Amino acid sequence: MEGLNQPEAHRHPWQMATRIFVVVLIDAAALLLIEAILPGFDMKGKFAALPTALGVGLVNALIWPVLSRFTLKLSVLTLGLWGLFLNALLVGLALVAMPWVRIDGIFEGVVISFALAILTSIFSSLFAIDEDSTWYYNVVRSQLKRRGQVIRTDVPGIVFLESDGLAHDVLRRAMTNGNAPAMASWIREGSHRLEGWETDWSSQTGACQAGILHGNNHEMPAFRWWEKETGRALVTNHPKDAAEMEARQSDGNGLLAEDGASRANILSGDAPHSMLTMSTVMKPRGQIGKDYAAYFARPYGVIKTGIHTMVEVTRERRDNQRQERTGIEPKIARSRVYSVMRAWATVIQLDLQVAAVVGDILSGRPSIYTTFLAYDEVAHHSGVERPETLTTLTKVDREIDRIRRVLPEAPRPYRLVVLSDHGQSQGATFLQRYGLTLEQLVEEATGKEAIGTGQQGEGNPRAYITASAEEASHEEGAVGSAAKAVTKRDSNRDDLGLEGGPDGNEVSNDTDDELPELSVMASGNLGLITFPREPGRLTRERISALYPDLLDRLRSHPGIGFVLVDSDQGGLVLGAEGFLRIETGEVEGKNPLAEFGPNALEHVLRTHRFSNCPDIMLNSTWWKDLDEVAAFEELVGSHGGMGGCQSHPFVLHPADLAWPDQPVIGAEEVHHILKSWLPDGQATPPA
Repeated sequence: MEGLNQPEAHRHPWQMATRIFVVVLIDAAALLLIEAILPGFDMKGKFAALPTALGVGLVNALIWPVLSRFTLKLSVLTLGLWGLFLNALLVGLALVAMPWVRIDGIFEGVVISFALAILTSIFSSLFAIDEDSTWYYNVVRSQLKRRGQVIRTDVPGIVFLESDGLAHDVLRRAMTNGNAPAMASWIREGSHRLEGWETDWSSQTGACQAGILHGNNHEMPAFRWWEKETGRALVTNHPKDAAEMEARQSDGNGLLAEDGASRANILSGDAPHSMLTMSTVMKPRGQIGKDYAAYFARPYGVIKTGIHTMVEVTRERRDNQRQERTGIEPKIARSRVYSVMRAWATVIQLDLQVAAVVGDILSGRPSIYTTFLAYDEVAHHSGVERPETLTTLTKVDREIDRIRRVLPEAPRPYRLVVLSDHGQSQGATFLQRYGLTLEQLVEEATGKEAIGTGQQGEGNPRAYITASAEEASHEEGAVGSAAKAVTKRDSNRDDLGLEGGPDGNEVSNDTDDELPELSVMASGNLGLITFPREPGRLTRERISALYPDLLDRLRSHPGIGFVLVDSDQGGLVLGAEGFLRIETGEVEGKNPLAEFGPNALEHVLRTHRFSNCPDIMLNSTWWKDLDEVAAFEELVGSHGGMGGCQSHPFVLHPADLAWPDQPVIGAEEVHHILKSWLPDGQATPPA
């Protein structure tokens, strides 16, 4: 069948032999370089490097996989350093045992092993050689078989790879200009088709993933909002809040409910197997070793990740300096701390989740879903199609193709679907354009001090770093104790999404008996204003009585496209030159939604009917000529509201899977399509 990767019973022996030969040559070259530099290391004979490299390879292939199983949790605790040291010690002992090798002692052997790992990783990266794929797949497959985790069946499985924040039009241009060559080749070959769809008003991961994974994203007006009923703020990437949101949205029959796997998502889709998923990290599962087993099966994987992390940090500082030097606009300030966060999203988390997905494929899980944060994170800070952003997209495309190449190794046939949850729209921020934040504007109009969140984007790699510690904190022994210390420290920092406010200060839920008078929150170019002490949703009339200047200041501001508010006569959308009654469609003056597309009224009406809709919701202006919006956060690329590419993500799917002829509107409709692609029969998971 088209788009279906059939499992292969046997690999061609010459392919494996060729790959092994290339790896041995790389290792031999690295050993020769080490010999020339390191005193006390001598390989006797002109061609001694080849048998030495072969011996090291045999140790890593035969002994290391067994040894790594017993040290896995400690490797996780030490971020791989323990496993790396143990492997170095093992290789050092092997070198001492080789009669044609002279080293002064075990210490030199450990140094040689570390240097070999570093040089091998550098050489492989320079020449784009995937030196460990066949060996790595066989090691992971063997470990899975020993644990009884392999499901062998002819029933097709499906792998969903989400590229966070990647718009349909951006991907299409990337395919034509060479920045997404793998995905472009699928379309040219006819195996896949690229389709677009439109998000709801809230174009952000929380609401979109709730719709895609659970078929329900009602009562999710934004990425963060103040909820009067519970008297607190909810933030989607806070583990406690994510768990509560999933409990509200899930009916137990999500996209991944049938023995599926969720890797690095906001919500789990009811997957029994979950890693780095915000809604499940607080649940004791006792399987962190199994979750990370595929990553730590590679003896030099941590070295490769470390090298690439340092390169990415350096690259970010260079990219930032280039933007400053050339005067590119719009742009935002990017700190050294951000360079580390970017490296986490584009290297560390990417390596971890790809390894986890590879493990899931080789075990035969029927459905797998992961979210690649990399493109979204760089686009937030650099711009939607800036050089470094497109370079990151190319990297994601390469990792997607790497996953595709694993599918023939799987114990079941697989279909591969690539999709996004939303796009991004670019533009100078509200603060950059007008010299004040939305929060300050509302404070001036009301005379009240607001609690607010001007967070740096929804992805926020720091949230995922803390989530990984939270996940590990449920383990027993030293692993759990160390992770608990990390999570306790972060829980003392804030309780509102693990992020800082617009001035760099931490923000937190108000835990006093007295509620704040005013809450102003932002989700990209979507603004939310709530008066927590006022019961129920305030009407236009009540707001005008309390704060006579507020609504006029908002609706007439050049950076605000429209304002949604309730009234005694029903919901109203206010603009600078007119208003719209959303239940009847009656317009007086100029329609404030006219520029936002034919479905804007439907999107706004749907949100208006949410029981937790804020007292005032507003959307920034969309400058159509440059396709720009004004984020209420300090982000050059943003999403969360309407205007531009942020509302238009994509699905790249096998051509034999049906896609509706009519436009697909809303994440819930995407869920029903994806659900229909799952096979009717599911293999029984191993006991």
